[in-house]
Amino acid sequence: MSWLEGISITTMIIVLAIIIIPIAIVVFLYLFDRRQKQHAILRNYPILGRVRYMIEKVGPEFRQYLFDNDNDGKPFSREEYLHTVMPGKYLNSVIGFGSKRDFEAPGYYLRNAMFTKQNEEMRVDNHRKIETMRYTVDDEGLFSRREHREEVTAQPWLLPDEDAIVIGPTCAEPFRVHSLLGQSAMSYGALGDHAITALSKGIGMATGAWMNTGEGGLSPHHLAGDADIVAQIGSGLFGFRTHEGEFDWKLLKEKAENPRVKAFELKLAQGAKMRGGHVEGSKVTEEIAAIRNVPPFKTINSPNRFHQFDDFPSMFSFIEQIRNQSGKPVGIKVVIGGQSDAEELASFMKETGMGPDFISVDGAEGGSGATYQDLADSVGLPIRSALLLLDDALRKYEVRDRVKIIASGKITTPDKAAIALAMGADLVQIARGFMISVGCIMAQRCHTNECPAGVATTDPNLQRGLVVEEKKYRVTNYILTMREGLFRIAAAAGLDSPTKFERHHVFYKDERGRVTPIEKS
Repeated sequence: MSWLEGISITTMIIVLAIIIIPIAIVVFLYLFDRRQKQHAILRNYPILGRVRYMIEKVGPEFRQYLFDNDNDGKPFSREEYLHTVMPGKYLNSVIGFGSKRDFEAPGYYLRNAMFTKQNEEMRVDNHRKIETMRYTVDDEGLFSRREHREEVTAQPWLLPDEDAIVIGPTCAEPFRVHSLLGQSAMSYGALGDHAITALSKGIGMATGAWMNTGEGGLSPHHLAGDADIVAQIGSGLFGFRTHEGEFDWKLLKEKAENPRVKAFELKLAQGAKMRGGHVEGSKVTEEIAAIRNVPPFKTINSPNRFHQFDDFPSMFSFIEQIRNQSGKPVGIKVVIGGQSDAEELASFMKETGMGPDFISVDGAEGGSGATYQDLADSVGLPIRSALLLLDDALRKYEVRDRVKIIASGKITTPDKAAIALAMGADLVQIARGFMISVGCIMAQRCHTNECPAGVATTDPNLQRGLVVEEKKYRVTNYILTMREGLFRIAAAAGLDSPTKFERHHVFYKDERGRVTPIEKS
């Protein structure tokens, strides 16, 4: 009996289909690619060209997870990413066997004291405990990982009232800040409602911290938790505009009456965005359009600058109007372009006695959402250079005591925050660190509305993956570990509070091992 007699007709058809269909597809693609006129590689090498494009498509993922060194990836290395994920998930930042930092490379280092501070010597408010959730690993194998979530009581690591940072002390309603770090500006629209809600609830649970609404306006999702709010006003005036696009003082008063809104911020520039913000029309849902007072499902490009002012006198006048109408502190968000910019700002503050209550200075390396490559790579100064220039200028013109500096720009770990504080910042704010804490995997799809983690998207199907009741605890844990780390570093430097970091606590080591205090650089 022939072996064919034992095979049914159905089986033979399936086998032939498995063989013939792939061959037919390959032949079709070969003939099609040989005739198409768009891609030279496909026209000359149809099969190899297809393989090339497939490898190119999955290349970023392969590099991120398999080929990049732990410290090589950009904009954040795998090591930096994990140092943000792990504290949020496990409420722990302990490592084993030493640092992976390249100690031969140039970089900044914090000065440790010969005689450090004991925990009981620290000026910290840990009276109110925080109830949170963390994961514990039960078993981890090559193909499996078992872990469970458990309730824990954690310390808040807040500044005591006597050390609180007071923004706008002469305002009718000053903003007293008991957390040295908060969330930088991220709009509802750039991020989805699940992400904004998780951030609001997580920041509120941690107590003392704040969240900045971003230029997209104050939404119900920002108010879902119990976080203090800094309401940002961008050049597009979203949430503060009339139908004709003019500034609406009635809307300002309505938001100022909300006790959760602690301050207002005029956004002149943001990290990689040296111009107005950009949101794809696919992200602009009807709800977002109503909050921003713009047409739904149409791409939004904010003006490059405010129409309400175009120099320091007119800007300071606008700030005064907002402060008088709201009774609350008013700040500006800037990216420092050079020494002359910082000095002109400080000089005018000295000359007029006017100016912002706080300055959010963003480094050029900042920028959590969509922008343009040319602006992101080369326009504006990085945060550490900008901090030194701004702090120097404000001190030179003797107005430093009137204004608080809030630093942002790839500050995701306690040591980086401590360096920023030592370089002149009073407070630190974080954007991408918080995005990572709610699930961001650095897919770099923020501008497409196709974020696979459901963070930077308004697509309900993708947002379904982001569970607010799980991610809010990761946000809380991230804040708590960051604040604890700042106090830990302060103790190592011989300080009883991280508010006491100064320039002489930071050194710069060059490639030859020479050490220079930044106060002398």
